[in-house]
Amino acid sequence: MKQSIYDYIQSRADEFIGISDKIWEYAELSLNEYKSVACYLDFLKKEGFTVREKAANVPTAFVASFGEGRPRIGILAEYDALSSLSQKPGVAHKVPLVPGGHGHGCGHNLLGAGSLAAAVAVKKLIEDGKLHGTVVFYGCPGEEGCAGKTFMARDGEFRDLDAAITWHPGDVNEVRTGSNAACLQYLYSFQGRTAHAAGDPHLGRSALDAAELMNVGVQFLREHMRGCESVHYSFLDVGGPSPNVVQPTASVLYMVRSDNVRNAKVLLERVHNIARGACLMTGTTVSIRQVDGTASTLSNTVLEQLLQKNLESAPLPVYTGAERTFIEAIHNTYDNRELPGTAHKYDWRVRKQVRDWTWDGQNAINDFVMPYVPSDYMSPGSTDVGDVSWLTPTAQFSAATWASNCPGHSWQMVSTGKTRFAHEAMLYAGTVLAMTAFDLMTDPAILKDARAEFAVTAAAGYDCPLEPDLVAEPAAI
Repeated sequence: MKQSIYDYIQSRADEFIGISDKIWEYAELSLNEYKSVACYLDFLKKEGFTVREKAANVPTAFVASFGEGRPRIGILAEYDALSSLSQKPGVAHKVPLVPGGHGHGCGHNLLGAGSLAAAVAVKKLIEDGKLHGTVVFYGCPGEEGCAGKTFMARDGEFRDLDAAITWHPGDVNEVRTGSNAACLQYLYSFQGRTAHAAGDPHLGRSALDAAELMNVGVQFLREHMRGCESVHYSFLDVGGPSPNVVQPTASVLYMVRSDNVRNAKVLLERVHNIARGACLMTGTTVSIRQVDGTASTLSNTVLEQLLQKNLESAPLPVYTGAERTFIEAIHNTYDNRELPGTAHKYDWRVRKQVRDWTWDGQNAINDFVMPYVPSDYMSPGSTDVGDVSWLTPTAQFSAATWASNCPGHSWQMVSTGKTRFAHEAMLYAGTVLAMTAFDLMTDPAILKDARAEFAVTAAAGYDCPLEPDLVAEPAAI
């Protein structure tokens, strides 16, 4: 039966690749993915999926389902791009396709299309009477700048699932274990009073000074944070280009990360107080507004082991000489030669294996499956997949769509994302997801064990990181 899943996805490979390439070309930013969503919706409707648009009142979120009854298995998709990463495809040097344009530097064109391949393959089995239950394909916008899944989770999406599975483009075939940091993103908009910087500076109140003083305060705060916590910032407004004017406005976007939402909120309040203190020092005011937030990620070892089984049993991509040459050329554009993945960090035997497989990190292509090593490691990065994991058992893996240790959010990723090398990894990921969904829909014991583990790990309940009345808006990227 699982061979038929692989065969079916391969038989329709050109369709899934075509969608991936269209999304790559659209390269739309968070909550602006209208062309991308239209592409998916058109395809899903023709395939017979029941579609619910504007899920959670988010314009570019949707839910598409096929089948009836339980189990209900969710497959997550993303499709937003990143700003200023336009790049010609298949070129091993930096050259923008559109100067100043956007690009899929996180591979979400591949992520969504691979998940689509899985959902359609499962739908085919349900249609043919070989599976019973419901497959639910979630169109999740704005992972990079809005946390679309968090808004969907706050609105009750995902709660009716028996399990959720997903994947992400990467540099290695590996089940993701451990957790991701919770994240809160807030915009601080300072308001001052303009004046001539030399003629009557005493009449001015500099919003820019306030923003700079806030940053100085946060720098001192870094010494008094826990090791798992971090704070990042970006100026969105510095008042204007004239230095002889006391700047009346300034705004800075802050991301506050910790091991869970509760602790992130504690740290956030300290950042709030620093902003307020900066206002006292400068005679300015500040408005504080949340942009988005994500919860930490709950691991589910039952689902992770199932993904590992299917990663190992699905046929791995086979690369041509030209593809290997291109990836070698991409690999030579940066210096990182560390061991790929994370499993080797927790088991010395795995570390030895990976060293042998990769020539101590020198190989450009990781054409193997990383051994499964469960861990409690908390990644310093954040993902809105975490919010899903608090509502239903969830697991994810990465597939090697890029050169080993390729920098994240880079032109190298954009260049690779429209090549056969990436396409084959995407189809492999779709096959793994579909095979995993098949197991979940045919073996009740797996779901029972996954749900039992979830009942323990999620016992504290979902602490949504969003303010109750927060509206999803296109983020400033």
